[in-house]
Amino acid sequence: MSQVALIAVHGMGETLPAYADGLMAQLRSRLGGLAGQVTMRSVYYQGILHENQRQVWERTAAAGKVRYDALRKFVLYGLGDAAGLENRKEIPGSVYELAQGEIAGALLSAHAVRPDMPVVFVAQSLGGQVLSSYLYDAQKAAAGRPVGAGVWRNIDAWASSALGRPLTASERVFLGGGTCAGLVTTGCNIPIFVAAHKEMDIIPIAPPTSLFKWINFYDPDDVLGWPLQPLSGGYRALVEDRAINASGGIGSLLARSWNPLSHESYWEDAAVLDAIAAMLRRLAA
Repeated sequence: MSQVALIAVHGMGETLPAYADGLMAQLRSRLGGLAGQVTMRSVYYQGILHENQRQVWERTAAAGKVRYDALRKFVLYGLGDAAGLENRKEIPGSVYELAQGEIAGALLSAHAVRPDMPVVFVAQSLGGQVLSSYLYDAQKAAAGRPVGAGVWRNIDAWASSALGRPLTASERVFLGGGTCAGLVTTGCNIPIFVAAHKEMDIIPIAPPTSLFKWINFYDPDDVLGWPLQPLSGGYRALVEDRAINASGGIGSLLARSWNPLSHESYWEDAAVLDAIAAMLRRLAA
């Protein structure tokens, strides 16, 4: 049996550090005896953004001049996350760079368990864009092309600042997604970030390994979750889109499909959990 890493990346909106606990518990239950072969880690970048967003919300709520509090709060945190990550991202110490540093940190933790093990990423919502940008930047850097923002603009400088030492060759490969064998995106909104570009310019990451498989789950009733194959030929060749009812049944659908909060239901869906477990089982067996 082999060791495999699972790295979870959260999406938009107010998120607690323990956001992935339920997902990991469900996967352990499905994996049974193989669960011990899976090293599970989570990336938490919302803490970089949360305090400023919280203060804006509290000032707004205290003024008592708005309605639909739950929906407004979701929009503030959700769109605020997306805007904050992209705004002035080329500046050293930007939110974009700090978020990528959180991904690198989770990967380093997994690397310490077994340096060459395959990695499966599970990314919700905005997390798909955050992770895709990280891997895309890493691949550009590995190809010797200039990277304009983030940790891969100068990974050696990042390592010196964050770790106080240079990366080993093995760490550099692992942090760059060099052993990534799977990616599951749920409620992914990458199309929102690339829709203004011509189709020829919408280029996905390259498959990091020969084993790589990308499954993208979306709910047709979720306006924040999108299929990826329509983006370009590159995405059609790389990604398998799967449509599901993440709202969890007819009664729940009637109550929730109109509500953006239903966007948060993917990691409770049996089809999603079964697919992730199958991917891990294949790599760990």
